[in-house]
Amino acid sequence: MLVLALDTATPTLVAGLARWTPDGGAEVLAERAVPSGTKHAELLTPAIQGALADAGLALDDVEAVVTGLGPGPFTGLRVGVVTAAAIADARGLPVVGVCSLDAIGSGARTVVTDARRKEVYWAAYDDAGRRVEGPGVVRPEEFGRGGPFVGDPAFAERLGGPVTPAEVTTAGLLRAATAQLSDPGSAAPLVPLYLRRPDAVPPTSIKAVTR
Repeated sequence: MLVLALDTATPTLVAGLARWTPDGGAEVLAERAVPSGTKHAELLTPAIQGALADAGLALDDVEAVVTGLGPGPFTGLRVGVVTAAAIADARGLPVVGVCSLDAIGSGARTVVTDARRKEVYWAAYDDAGRRVEGPGVVRPEEFGRGGPFVGDPAFAERLGGPVTPAEVTTAGLLRAATAQLSDPGSAAPLVPLYLRRPDAVPPTSIKAVTR
């Protein structure tokens, strides 16, 4: 099965293509990892087109879509989820959502990524790579958990331990999606993991526009 994998939960968006087999194997054919900051909407489609071109394939060849559901910033995360849903709906393809932290690193680890507001998103995994705690959001100084940490090394000092650099990958997304790809009927609806309310809030008063 040819799978298009997308993630916009971190400052580096990912668009990749891989051949997936039911035994859980995945051969990555092409991947674009683009430092995107807050420009996910502008950069995701060109990244998808670039990955397809690198693999010598067309969107018509894609048979399934996998997308990271976060946790991540509200606007950027929504770009990836909506794009995955639109492509799958237009082509009548199965679409699978996974926790983006599951696609970072492998084995026993605690994944940490930038949540802004001086906080980190985190999740912990056992030796088999299964998530055992999280996802959550916390100030690094208040985390109180030992490593090994993987993810964003900028938080090493505040966490009190080294952080091995690691990011979301196409292979990681497919690994996290193995169970749902094996049984597409088990795939849950795409519900982004925002973990906290957006910065925008309703106004407390309404200004009159006429006298």
